[in-house]
Amino acid sequence: MPNLMEKTLSQTISERRTTPSFDERPIPDEDLKKILEAGLQAPSGFNMQPWRFVVVRSEEQKKKLRLASFNQANVEEAAAVIVACADTEGWSHGDLEEMLRLGREGGMPETYAAQAQVTIPNYLGNHPDLTAWLFKQTMVAFTYMMLMAEALGYDTAATEGFEEDKIREALKLPVSFRVAALLGVGHLRGDDNFNTGRFSMARTVFDDEYGKPMKL
Repeated sequence: MPNLMEKTLSQTISERRTTPSFDERPIPDEDLKKILEAGLQAPSGFNMQPWRFVVVRSEEQKKKLRLASFNQANVEEAAAVIVACADTEGWSHGDLEEMLRLGREGGMPETYAAQAQVTIPNYLGNHPDLTAWLFKQTMVAFTYMMLMAEALGYDTAATEGFEEDKIREALKLPVSFRVAALLGVGHLRGDDNFNTGRFSMARTVFDDEYGKPMKL
């Protein structure tokens, strides 16, 4: 049965913890679809949506991901692992045309479309660190998925410690894909992680210029 009750966004943000261990309960397809669709609604630079996601649910594939993630048990235990990738060539292999097609359907002016056909390839084709740019876009979508999973009552664990070549081999990824992060989704087993705490606004947020405290 899908989860019909959703937490508020404030609850989701404040209550989320990295899950140390998952139990064996699966995720209904309806909920998994909702989690994935949340990520696909994320904003991106030029609306290029350079992300690609591989959803791993089979025990065999999850074992391979665990071995590629320095034997982190929660990677294998999760009901589903969403492997977030950035496609370094998508913009030049059809994504731009599809973005413009969808944009025109939504009312994009032809003058904007014509400019985008020049501006976007020029920017991305000459970007000094394209992978970093693509990862920034992909991680926004990744975060949308993580928050939706939490809002639906699931537990999550983000993994950035892995051997990319092993994941690439296990998932048969194209050479143009770079792996940004893994998102384990499922149900907590045992006790939740302790509250690690967060730095205060006084330490991290400034008003108009660095060093001037933000007073709210």
